[in-house]
Amino acid sequence: PCRSLHGQNRLLTSQMISHYDSINQCERQLPQCFNFASDVLDEWTRLEKDGTRPSNPAFWWINDEGEEVKWSFEELGALSRKAANILSETCGLQRGDKVMAILPRVPEWWIMSIACMRTGIIFIPGTSQLTAKDMFYRLQASKAKCIVTSDRLAPAVESVVPDCKSLKSKLIVAKRSRSGWLNLRELL
Repeated sequence: PCRSLHGQNRLLTSQMISHYDSINQCERQLPQCFNFASDVLDEWTRLEKDGTRPSNPAFWWINDEGEEVKWSFEELGALSRKAANILSETCGLQRGDKVMAILPRVPEWWIMSIACMRTGIIFIPGTSQLTAKDMFYRLQASKAKCIVTSDRLAPAVESVVPDCKSLKSKLIVAKRSRSGWLNLRELL
């Protein structure tokens, strides 16, 4: 039995609990290495394509102006793979390197977090309320090699970048380019 939410079938809480219980009781094999992006996101994409799992949105975002973004598991997976390639190829990052994301609530935040999971890059989230001094401290303490931020916060980052020797790449989430920055939306 399933209930309908926005025309989509959902698992009942009791079904989710029984799945959790089966793992707790060692009835299901736990993977040696778990990666949410490949073990969950990509698997749900495969199950939806096979028709063994109902199609549900993986991501649904609406801002205050009513702009809406709705991605399937397949679309979110593809975007996160593109972002993973940007981090590893364009920015030259490797497993264990750190990316600091100081973004408001925008879809790119989730894309970047999943891209980091895919690649083994460490994702360091930061609130968009950080001051330049806060950003400087976090960049220095973490030795982040890349930062992702918005057009509004870029000037604060630029004020501290000269003193952040480990920072190699700057990605901006903006509608237009900014000198010295890679535009994430354009790269995606």
